Amino acid sequence: MTENWKSALKSALHLTQQNQLLRHENYSKDAAKLFKPVITNTVMGNIDWNNPQDPMLLQFLPHKDELKTPTDYLTDPVGDHPSSPVAGLIHKYHGRVLLIASGSCAVNCRYCFRRHYPYTKSFAPRNKWQAALEYIKNNTSIHEVILSGGDPLTLDTKTLQQLTQSLNTIDHIKTLRIHSRIPTVLPSRIDKAFLHWSNSINLNKVMVLHINHASEIDTTSSQAIKRLKQANFTLLNQSVVLKDINDHADILTDLSHQLFKHGVMPYYLHVFDKVQNASHFDTSNDSINQLYQQLQKNLPGYLLPKLVQEEAGKASKTLVTPFATS
Repeated sequence: MTENWKSALKSALHLTQQNQLLRHENYSKDAAKLFKPVITNTVMGNIDWNNPQDPMLLQFLPHKDELKTPTDYLTDPVGDHPSSPVAGLIHKYHGRVLLIASGSCAVNCRYCFRRHYPYTKSFAPRNKWQAALEYIKNNTSIHEVILSGGDPLTLDTKTLQQLTQSLNTIDHIKTLRIHSRIPTVLPSRIDKAFLHWSNSINLNKVMVLHINHASEIDTTSSQAIKRLKQANFTLLNQSVVLKDINDHADILTDLSHQLFKHGVMPYYLHVFDKVQNASHFDTSNDSINQLYQQLQKNLPGYLLPKLVQEEAGKASKTLVTPFATS
């Protein structure tokens, strides 16, 4: 934990174009203008630059295919905007709300379904939290608050502590869930101050990691995951099926086993959200059907993530059940 995580985050957010990305045959300057590349040194160091199809590289490469805009790929494919009763809050599902705690990420995943989200107008930090907290306080059916973004762990620990102190005063809130990619892309963030804050939280604590490929778990990220376990977080993982990255049963089988080895339970396997400028990540329904059938054969039930699709306007995520083909 010798790396200063704030300096590392600043470096990622101000990534210059004078790096190895430029030399990739499919790099596009115009795609980089559409969605700014943000990558940490941890990720850059884990990419196999001799492999142009490296599964980590392809998740963050501004690709020329991002300039394609099929009409059925949308800027808000999951219906976030109609489900936002106050700034920075998304309330789609019964009993839980999602707080857009930060507009920043330590890495910008090129397939992100919120790559077009208007964070400058809609996220809820500092003085904008009050309206969201009042909404939560006044709706006693809400028992869980999900911190998302962006990535909520880009906020400093003092700010997170102020937020959770406010949530602790609301009797009907029982669970805090955090969705973050930071433990694997900026593991130095899980430092002593973060752990001290975590241990002070008087709520059930869940962290949902976002790992698409087993190569994303290295020595430093595994140590960060271990520290989260010791802080009594329930650790889950969600992945997205991404073409040419993890759309093969052997890759996802290995991922489930590696997650379990490190104390993380496979949770969701998402069908790709049809977000504009990322259609090259999409896979066919037939290929997903075949992939998941093979996963069911390969894995014990407790290591099989739920195959889901988020559909705008639905009261829950849609469980996708593959049927055997003749």
